[in-house]
Amino acid sequence: MFPRHAARVALVLAAPVLLQACATKGFVRNEVAAARAATDSSLSAERAARIAGDEENAARIAALRTELDSMRTTFGARITAMEDGLRFAMPVTFAFDDATVRDEDRPLLERFARVAGQYYPGSTITIEGFADPAGNASYNRSLSQRRAENVRQALTTMGLTGNELRTVGYGESRLVAPGAAGSEPGAQKNRRVVFVIETGAAEAAVVMR
Repeated sequence: MFPRHAARVALVLAAPVLLQACATKGFVRNEVAAARAATDSSLSAERAARIAGDEENAARIAALRTELDSMRTTFGARITAMEDGLRFAMPVTFAFDDATVRDEDRPLLERFARVAGQYYPGSTITIEGFADPAGNASYNRSLSQRRAENVRQALTTMGLTGNELRTVGYGESRLVAPGAAGSEPGAQKNRRVVFVIETGAAEAAVVMR
């Protein structure tokens, strides 16, 4: 009798412990399930955000390519990828011994200002000025610098204010039409500006594919 009675007593005493253990296991299972569900939900949200971001970036690049192609076909701009950005060789030219921005070049500058502001906000843009070989080298550097400065001012009035705009005058270096000066054929192409947008090599390569 005693052993059987003792077994009953032990069972009765152990029952709360067993129930508590079962409850603890159930609680742990529920917590694990909840944590797994939260993780799955977080991963799903992250995946969806990544997909949406990829699609948005692809749409942005496609739209930018369309804009660049339009600048090529409409205005004759030559756009090339560089080591760390894009170079825009624009047909923005100047009269002989003059740094005034011509009215006929303003539509192209307005397009460039819009594209640069929309797709490259915050990027540094360098405006390179050039001159034909008439006159001495020192004067030509000064003249080309004034051309770059006047274009910078024009871009600013056109709304390109969110970018750092640098200017540099290269004078008669890097001639498009070697030796052409004054009213000679090709000379006006030497009196020009070129834009360089610092975008990073990876983005420049993607855009130019």
